Amino acid sequence: MKKEVQVHSLFSDFDISLFRAGKHYRLYEKFGAHIMEVNGEKGVYFAVWAPTAKAVSVIGDFNFWLEGEHPLNVRWDESGIWEGFIPGVEKGAKYKYKIHSNNNDMKLEKADPYALKCEHPPNTASIVWDLDYKWKDKKYLSTRKDKNSLESPYSVYEVHLGSWRKNMDENRSLTYTEMATELVSYVKELGFTHVEFMPIMEYPYDPSWGYQLTGYFAPTSRFGTPQEFMELMDAFHKAGIGVILDWVPSHFPEDKHGLGFFDGSHLYEHPDPRKGYHPDWKSLIFNYGRNEVRSFLISNAVFWLDKYHVDGLRVDAVASMLYLDYSREDGEWEPNEHGGRENLDAISFVRDLNTEVYKSFEGVQTIAEESTSFPMVSRPVSLGGLGFGMKWMMGWMHDTLEYFKKDPIYRQYHHNDISFSMTYTFTENFTLPLSHDEVVYGKKSLLGRMPGDEWQRFANLRLLYSYMFTHPGAKLLFMGAEIGQYEEWNYNTSLDWHLLEYEPHQGIKKLLTDLNKLYRSKPALHEKQFSAEGFEWIAYDDSQNSVLSYLRKGKDPKDALIVVCNFTPTVLKDYTIGLPSKGKLKEVFNSDDKKYWGSGLKNKPLKIEEVSAHGKDHSAKISIPPLGTVVFEIL
Repeated sequence: MKKEVQVHSLFSDFDISLFRAGKHYRLYEKFGAHIMEVNGEKGVYFAVWAPTAKAVSVIGDFNFWLEGEHPLNVRWDESGIWEGFIPGVEKGAKYKYKIHSNNNDMKLEKADPYALKCEHPPNTASIVWDLDYKWKDKKYLSTRKDKNSLESPYSVYEVHLGSWRKNMDENRSLTYTEMATELVSYVKELGFTHVEFMPIMEYPYDPSWGYQLTGYFAPTSRFGTPQEFMELMDAFHKAGIGVILDWVPSHFPEDKHGLGFFDGSHLYEHPDPRKGYHPDWKSLIFNYGRNEVRSFLISNAVFWLDKYHVDGLRVDAVASMLYLDYSREDGEWEPNEHGGRENLDAISFVRDLNTEVYKSFEGVQTIAEESTSFPMVSRPVSLGGLGFGMKWMMGWMHDTLEYFKKDPIYRQYHHNDISFSMTYTFTENFTLPLSHDEVVYGKKSLLGRMPGDEWQRFANLRLLYSYMFTHPGAKLLFMGAEIGQYEEWNYNTSLDWHLLEYEPHQGIKKLLTDLNKLYRSKPALHEKQFSAEGFEWIAYDDSQNSVLSYLRKGKDPKDALIVVCNFTPTVLKDYTIGLPSKGKLKEVFNSDDKKYWGSGLKNKPLKIEEVSAHGKDHSAKISIPPLGTVVFEIL
């Protein structure tokens, strides 16, 4: 016997006023499908925002997907919210909303924007679920603010869960449960402090890599249940590793079951295609000026931090949000009210987002993937900034990879490309990214870009990573970088793990493990990584030898490290470097070590002479290995 929809609401008048003001940041507690008991009956409460609808009903496997069997009630307060309690519906039930629009009498079938679980693509129904789970990471969360602070080492391993490692016998990706063992132990072995997942929110189309979302509140069902994803989070936290999620508030796909044209109107997307349609990605852009949409998006960011204990959000494609003319020709965009190209609604949305995140969650970070020179991206909102904790340093990535592509014989003429980043590196809290975007679409793998014979290519790659880890800023490497992949990344196949049978690839992995250890253990490399006080040139102008030398400094002057990079295959013996004090020079890292498949040129402890060089009162003569980085400390 069919059970009638009962009148019930989780919304107070205050909830409604916050929602309409764009200030309700916990909407997931109200909207969606909530398993509960009402008047002694167990069932599910449903709530959806569809202001242009003249009727909304819940269709699902519990009513044979028939429209009108379970019609929701529209609220009386003009909020556009439809809601109701359906007795007898249980966890695991599949459902959608059937929306009958006032606009041309259209009928639409939509997945629940707040669904906690979705069907495995290509199926598109939402699934009634709960978030019941007993967390075991209290100890980790109590120390998170120290591990996640800007003065701590921040070394990120970026992962696409579907292609990191496959179960070859069954030709499938690993599950969340399998990754809780295999991926966690691997990241810990490498010594990364954080892992970053490319989007794990439900997405319909594998080639989008997850950047075209339809299930904003649901971890993808490709790898397991929400609780199994929580187990993965718990396992990382038990290992002392923070988890960053890629988050995509910049655009969404036009899939029929998704957010586009949700109730027969431009509900979530901006109605003006100059602001609401993305020509590059053929996707829709959120209407950042609509208060209810702002509430939806900020609630979504808060949800992952709150319910899944996430430690950071890397916000995708921020530049595309900030500029009205992003990827548009003249005439395809309209200036803002001041005649400028900035999207003022998006800017205020980003500030509200970061203000709420940092107010509500201790020890988390938001990280902007922002590719322009927009000012103060990682400066506090109170000072006029956008409020992010960090920003990806796209200029460093571009200049550095261009430089490394060049035959070393020509590098002397492009010396500025490798030293230029230091002129602006402290204008933001920068993360140095060598991300998935750099190993696709014909760009080649990182190893594939390196010039020279086999030995030189691997030496160049070791040099690149060593320069990166001694450069100020946080670090990010995409999976496969640590084994020296020959091929570009392919989202459909596993990484080439068989390469680790060979010495050069083993050397790259050992090198990165040791670089992570160096970065974590030496205060000079992280304590002042975002401050000009943490860096000092020894010599940036030796273009003839293609050598850079610099000091990295922590809070204690005795912790200072001397870094020297040789970007040519020529061995440089008796090379003079100026030093800040007397004592002995001890080598603490050398990228040319034989254990990394290098040539093995080393420096024994050297006495520092009272001979001035590079504007300093002391100096020493060192040997710099070919295509190598050497790091010293003063004893």
